[in-house]
Amino acid sequence: MMPKLVCREVSADSSLQISFWRTRVILMKDEEPFLLDDPARLRALAHPMRRLILRQLNIHGPATSTTIGELLGAKTGTTSYHLRQLEKYGFIEEIPERSAGRERWWRRAETPRDLRAPAPGQLAPEDRPVLEEFHRVGFEEDRALLERFPEAYRRDPDWAKGSRGLGRMTKEEFAEFFDAYIALLLRYSHRAQDAPPGARPMFIRMFALPADEP
Repeated sequence: MMPKLVCREVSADSSLQISFWRTRVILMKDEEPFLLDDPARLRALAHPMRRLILRQLNIHGPATSTTIGELLGAKTGTTSYHLRQLEKYGFIEEIPERSAGRERWWRRAETPRDLRAPAPGQLAPEDRPVLEEFHRVGFEEDRALLERFPEAYRRDPDWAKGSRGLGRMTKEEFAEFFDAYIALLLRYSHRAQDAPPGARPMFIRMFALPADEP
């Protein structure tokens, strides 16, 4: 059973929210699951533009609202707003030593590597639409990645792998399988600052669902 790690925040002070988040990160082990059961933090990630911004910072490193806007084809005012929302909930942070005047540089904050969305039953009924939107945005990203796969495979099959299969498992075995998959992913993944020479950022997805349902 997935542990419940985050308490519901009631403070409207963004500095307290960020402090709470970072305190939890410091106290956690890197492989420990972090449950995103705070609706406000979940809502911050339930937006396509913010997901794209996080992706850019993850893959390409620090950037300004201007450079991100150029990459994503968005106005600077739009990217600045979404950057502030991501900062408010601790997903990114400013780089003070690189910022000057109105130009602010941003990087991905040190967050747990195993971030997990809650099950619907772990949220209050009024908060469940936020979870639905979070998943909808994620599934749209997944569809776009799936469409890119054939071309990536033709370009270099050593860097594009896929697998299909059917297995029979109990619910308990399936839970163990999923935890083992996450552990394996963490074992072979590196944070950007710790990656060895030759390491590339990889999009990795795993889906599993019952085969005996329509």
